[in-house]
Amino acid sequence: MLRKLDAVADRSRLAGMARYGIQTDRALGVAVPDLRRLARSIGTDHALAADLWATEIHEARMLAAMVDDPALVTGTQMEVWVREFDSWDLCDQVCSNLFDRTSLAFVKAAEWTRREEEFVKRAGFTLMATAAVHRKDVDDVEFLAFLPLIRAEATDERNYVKKAVNWALRQIGKRSPKLNRRSIETAKEIAGLDSRAARWIASDALRELTSAPVQERLRSKAEA
Repeated sequence: MLRKLDAVADRSRLAGMARYGIQTDRALGVAVPDLRRLARSIGTDHALAADLWATEIHEARMLAAMVDDPALVTGTQMEVWVREFDSWDLCDQVCSNLFDRTSLAFVKAAEWTRREEEFVKRAGFTLMATAAVHRKDVDDVEFLAFLPLIRAEATDERNYVKKAVNWALRQIGKRSPKLNRRSIETAKEIAGLDSRAARWIASDALRELTSAPVQERLRSKAEA
């Protein structure tokens, strides 16, 4: 697998990755579409995922999340991996391709938002955002429980955290008419907090959640 990754790597991409805040010390320069094609050729392989993660190579770890089996992922594995997140893209790829499909996704989302480590906290809100899109099997009431957590952490000024808080609020608010109403209420509460991060999170979320395209899509969904 490492030889295959190396074969599609483009070292000229590393400078651009670094400009976007991605750690490149252990990166090869493999594009995400190439990783997805390789993942499709592999299928699901929990043991291989563990071996890929152990290499500490950036793209190998992203590939690990794409081929792992969510049913076999344990809480211990999630804790080990989340503590080793060193870039926003690794955090987001692991959460959106693997962690949000596990049985512990909602438990870990709530736990991690209360943690201080930047990428652990980001992972909590990223899980909320991606689960809102992917987890059609979960009732909306599970997402309502996330809104107080979003409000509580909306004053975190760290860029990677505040963007994930905003992302979670927007994705939950686009899931259903009921969640849209409650997310708009939460955004208005956040807007009143004495924090630049909170004001940005609220204004950006309200702009999208109250927009005509989102409201029309939600009306069509309700009618259907």
